[in-house]
Amino acid sequence: MRDFFRLVIIYIKPHKTHALLNIFFSLVSVFFSLFSLGLLIPFLGILFGNQELVTQKPELSFSTNDLLDYFYFYMSKIIIAEGKIQALLYVIMFIMTMIFLKNFFIYFAKYYLSSLRNMITRDIRGKIYKRVLHLHLAYLTDEQKGNIMSRMTTDVQEFELSAISTLEMIFRDPVHIIIFLASLFFISPSLTILILIFFPLSGFLVSKIGKSLRRSSTEYRQRMGTLMSIIEETIGGLRIIKAFVAESKMLDRFYGENYKYTKIANRIYRKEYLASPLSEFFSVLTLLIVMYYGATMVLGNETAMQPEVFIGYITIFSQIIAPAKGIATAYYRIQKGMASIDRINEVISTEIKIKEDANPLNISKFTSSIEFENVSFKYEDQYVLKNIDLNVNKGKTIALVGQSGSGKSTLVDLLPRFYDINEGDIKIDGRSIKKLKIKDLRSLMGNVNQEPILFNDTIFNNIAFGVENTTKEQVVAAAKVANAHNFIMETTEGYQTNIGDRGSKLSGGQRQRLSIARAVLKNPPILILDEATSALDTESERLVQDALINLMKNRTSIVIAHRLSTIKHADEICVLHEGKIVERGKHDDLIKNNGAYKRLHDLQMF
Repeated sequence: MRDFFRLVIIYIKPHKTHALLNIFFSLVSVFFSLFSLGLLIPFLGILFGNQELVTQKPELSFSTNDLLDYFYFYMSKIIIAEGKIQALLYVIMFIMTMIFLKNFFIYFAKYYLSSLRNMITRDIRGKIYKRVLHLHLAYLTDEQKGNIMSRMTTDVQEFELSAISTLEMIFRDPVHIIIFLASLFFISPSLTILILIFFPLSGFLVSKIGKSLRRSSTEYRQRMGTLMSIIEETIGGLRIIKAFVAESKMLDRFYGENYKYTKIANRIYRKEYLASPLSEFFSVLTLLIVMYYGATMVLGNETAMQPEVFIGYITIFSQIIAPAKGIATAYYRIQKGMASIDRINEVISTEIKIKEDANPLNISKFTSSIEFENVSFKYEDQYVLKNIDLNVNKGKTIALVGQSGSGKSTLVDLLPRFYDINEGDIKIDGRSIKKLKIKDLRSLMGNVNQEPILFNDTIFNNIAFGVENTTKEQVVAAAKVANAHNFIMETTEGYQTNIGDRGSKLSGGQRQRLSIARAVLKNPPILILDEATSALDTESERLVQDALINLMKNRTSIVIAHRLSTIKHADEICVLHEGKIVERGKHDDLIKNNGAYKRLHDLQMF
């Protein structure tokens, strides 16, 4: 738990002003609470009428009786001058003032606490999001999307609660208890020692029950991640689910996970809700024991403790029960928070495998060539690409063809450093891409993929994505090059039309043309086309193909093609098979060679 506290302090540290103000106002409110309760003793003394008037000013010391006599001296002056009723009224007004000030400072403590918790949540969620943006693509392939979303939402919320509980557990509640116990010890040492004997028993039992909570909370969060993954898959694949009449199958899968989630949630909350009753039971038990022994002191020996002092003592002690329950509840929340922070740290501490050179080189333009020199790459222990040698001169179009799984997409993913090669080197204009600034490297390239990546935003913002200070004229010009302007103007709000989640309001060809328009606007010197027309119908393919021809003019292009008819005019065609380039050349020459390319060509003709 020490590590958890240290981590919480790390997140609180940037906002230490809010934390310190919360602690300050909390402590001030505790003192005013104590004063308001302490005034009950002289109030009751006057009310019961068993307090003699003090006409001679006593010497001020730090014993209970002398402090009461000092207060009674001033009250006696008021009683003599204005009567008991007026004196009681003054005491009531003073108590009300103390209570008002207590709640006034409690409000400000909560005010700064709410700001603190929101800022901590903002910081940690931002930290996770930033880390996700910088993680290598393989991590996102291996990890469930719902699990990542769960860590950014429910786990962060749990950590938020546990962090605030930690702040209260470390500072407010213990200080509250210590101050009130000190005042109780000041009033009656013997009764307070009795409290100190019974009080630790509650803490011992709470800690015993809480130790198993962290393990259960880890499983609880994992189940939530699985549930969110199922929901995300269901929403994204609803068309297929309905087409295959698989609603009952998905329901069974969801209900199964939901049952497991509910089962572990019940186990956690039953343990958590046990903390407060246990703490309250032992607190009340201690209170009853104190009341019994205190009553014997009052009834058995009039000089041992006055009735008003005893009632004041019990009232002050009763105010310890709430913070004691608070500490017990905080302990449980911290156990749950420790499970959440473990899951959060799994993301935050994940190694960033694509690392920039300590002194990266700037590159603002592409002037000569791209060179793949004996490049090999593997996923885990299996090689996907082996000994690739390839030169792409400026202004040329290189096509990559081959069966699915031959390594085409992986090869082009190595160029912008979505993955890092295991062997060999890739150079742009004679400089290794590992030596270049990653932002500059990727700025040289534009991507158009088989499945267009669009966002739930307007057409304008999707085309202008990633390009700053874009004018409407520039966006319209890019859309015209991509053969997208006409269909855009037919939408309800033109360029300000929202296209829905992932462009769901548009057809496949329309989505692809927006993706091309985005690449046109970026105006990159190097273009990567990954089977950009393979999923389109004939009419859409023609429009998209025309747009691609416009896009490829005067650019260096690497094209992954499924339909060989689209790359007949490429300057060089490379045929990949099992991660190796087995053939290369122009279309006509490869047909004449009667090799792997010819076999692919004949299959498509058939």
